[in-house]
Amino acid sequence: MDKIDILSLNLKELKREMEIINEKPFRAKQIYEWLHVHLVGDFEEMTNLSKSLRQRLVEHFYLPKMELLEEQVSQVDGTRKYLFALDDNQVIETVLMRYDYGNSVCISSQAGCRMGCTFCASTIGGLIRNLKNSEMLRQIYQVQTLIGERISNVVVMGTGEPLDNYDNLVRFITMITGGDGLNISQRNLTVSTCGLVPEMKRLADENFQITLALSLHGTTQKKREQLMPVARTSPLKSVLGACDYYYKKTGRRVTFEYSLVKGVNDTDEDARELIALLKKRPFHVNLIPVNPVRERKYEKPDAASALSFKNKLEKNAINVTIRRERGTDIDGACGQLRRHYLNKDE
Repeated sequence: MDKIDILSLNLKELKREMEIINEKPFRAKQIYEWLHVHLVGDFEEMTNLSKSLRQRLVEHFYLPKMELLEEQVSQVDGTRKYLFALDDNQVIETVLMRYDYGNSVCISSQAGCRMGCTFCASTIGGLIRNLKNSEMLRQIYQVQTLIGERISNVVVMGTGEPLDNYDNLVRFITMITGGDGLNISQRNLTVSTCGLVPEMKRLADENFQITLALSLHGTTQKKREQLMPVARTSPLKSVLGACDYYYKKTGRRVTFEYSLVKGVNDTDEDARELIALLKKRPFHVNLIPVNPVRERKYEKPDAASALSFKNKLEKNAINVTIRRERGTDIDGACGQLRRHYLNKDE
C-alpha cells in the first residue's frame, strides 16, 4: 500500500481518511492543527495522540521531507535565501524578506521552469517537475519554524510558473488562507504569472482576493517574444484582456512586473509604449532593475536611468514604484542559488 502525503490533505479529506482507518473523525482536527498550526515535522511530536494512533499514522501516511541544505543571509538588509532538498533530492529556493509590515516569504511552485525567460536563471535546464501543494506549504512552515516568527505575507514568485501548476496552486491558496491553518489573509498573497491566459481567467473565476502579478517585461509583442518565449503562445493583447477580466471579476488591481534591462526595454520609446498600454487601466507597475545572471549577458540600468523611466510613467498618471532591491550581496537573481548548487561539481 502506498502511503499518503498527509500534509497535502485538506481537513475534509483528512476526516475521510480517519474513517478509512477506523479512527474517529474528530482526530482529523487534532492532526490538522499539529500539521498546519504547530507545524510539526514528525508524527511523534503529536503528543495529545495515543501512541497507537501515532503508529497508525506512520503506517498509512508520510510527511514530505524538506531538508535545509544552505542558508544565505544578506548583510545589507537581512534577506534570507534558503535552499531546500525534497524527497526526491530535487532542490528549491525560498526567500524570506523582512518589512515594517511583517515577514514575507517568496516560494517556488516548480522545480525548474519551462517558460524560457531569457533573463532568468530559474529556467536554465528547463522544468523538472511541479511541486505538490504540500511542498509549497512546507516552504512557509519551514521558514516560520526556522525564524520563530509569524509569516504574514506570501509571494508565489520564486522558481517556476505558478499557473503551470494550477491545481496544486489553488489547493495551496485554499489551505494557507484557511481558518484551520495559518490563516494568512488572501489580500496578503500574490501570485505571479508570465501570462498563461486560460489559467488567468480560471483564477479570476475562483473568486479569491489575492493579487495577480503579470510578468510584462516588454511593451510590444515582438519585444515580449524576445525576452519571454512563452509570449509566442500568449499574445500581448490576450494577456492584457485576461488582466482586465481578472480586475472585473475580483476588483483586485493587477500588478505589472517590469524587469528593466539596460538597452533592451528601458528606452524612451519603451516608456511611451508602456504608457499607451496602461493609461486607461487601473493597474500598478513594479519596476525591477534586472538581477544579472552569470549565464546571460543582460545588465541592469543605473539608478538614475531607472528613476528617469519611473518619472516618465508618473508624469502620465501611471501608478508606479521601483522595487527596493533585496539581498544584493547574496545570490539575488531568482534561481541563482539553486543553479550554483546543481553546478557545484562542474
